[in-house]
Amino acid sequence: MAQLSLRAIKKRFKTTDVLHGIDLEVQDGELVVFVGPSGCGKSTLLRLIAGLDPISDGEFWLNGQLMNTIAPSRRGIAMVFQSYALYPHMDVYENMAFGARLMGLSTPDVEARIAEAARMLKLEPLLKRKPRELSGGQRQRVAIGRALVRKPKLLLLDEPLSNLDAALRSEVRLEIARLHREIGGTTIYVTHDQVEAMTLADRIVVMNQGRIEQFGSPRELYEHPANTFVATFIGSPKMALLPLTREGDSLRSAGYGALVPTHLPAAAERELLVGARPDAFVISPGSEGNGLEGRVVYTEYLGDNAYVYVRLGDDQLVSVRATPETNLPPDTPVRLDILPGKAHYFSRQTQQRIAA
Repeated sequence: MAQLSLRAIKKRFKTTDVLHGIDLEVQDGELVVFVGPSGCGKSTLLRLIAGLDPISDGEFWLNGQLMNTIAPSRRGIAMVFQSYALYPHMDVYENMAFGARLMGLSTPDVEARIAEAARMLKLEPLLKRKPRELSGGQRQRVAIGRALVRKPKLLLLDEPLSNLDAALRSEVRLEIARLHREIGGTTIYVTHDQVEAMTLADRIVVMNQGRIEQFGSPRELYEHPANTFVATFIGSPKMALLPLTREGDSLRSAGYGALVPTHLPAAAERELLVGARPDAFVISPGSEGNGLEGRVVYTEYLGDNAYVYVRLGDDQLVSVRATPETNLPPDTPVRLDILPGKAHYFSRQTQQRIAA
């Protein structure tokens, strides 16, 4: 079990700053996911927590103890890397036992820990196999098992599913979620895949350019994004951002030639970005009436639903969720309305959310 506190954490490599004052509190037993685009600093932050790289400024506290100068081996932390890093000449049992023996544990303790980890990860039939005899998903489970055998206070996972195909990613993701519930420990998981973040996390840290943009539950980030970066990063297909101008209680677009009646926040600025997810739009064929003007580009049929991609008058492409029966050929003129209560409002100047 571990309670984590990061206070004004900075990291620089020579003259390049990569983390710019990270403040974060992770509670005991949480599964927290760091998510963001490549190069945002999420893996660097994980390495600082593990002790693999020194902290340039700030303090890292673990269970009330300052960890800045504590050696990685004494932090009670285990890390699973993107690459499996298994010893090819050792079988699964020996790979899992290696770290535990370095801790000075007795043979009965090592055997008991391996048996427990193998049971949780369903590795019992594989203990005598070499890594080359395992699938990618099995190798990843062995890497996780090797970390669990150490019984860490804190488990760190650095993009553990990125080398797996889509089916295996889904399978191992379920295993990680079940494992976290079963062991009840504190876990920090790094990924660039927002679907993994949304499905696994108790809370998500959205990072961008070495800073935290927002920290909250998946529902909070999806329904109340703090700014336009979070709004467009969380959710697939991504939220559309429409530059509209307030005129009384309505919004007008220079590019779409449409007047959009809507409920606006009382403190809304005149120049706004209005965000709408695919399920916020209602699509109607034809060019008459109110709504945003556009033309169909193409339609994705996904079985249980469909996504219609519409090119608006300012050349912006937006996605609209529709029923599977929707039949709108390319270049069909359409009108888009935004459902009441489904719009998100942001300042065009600051990119920050305006509370409705």
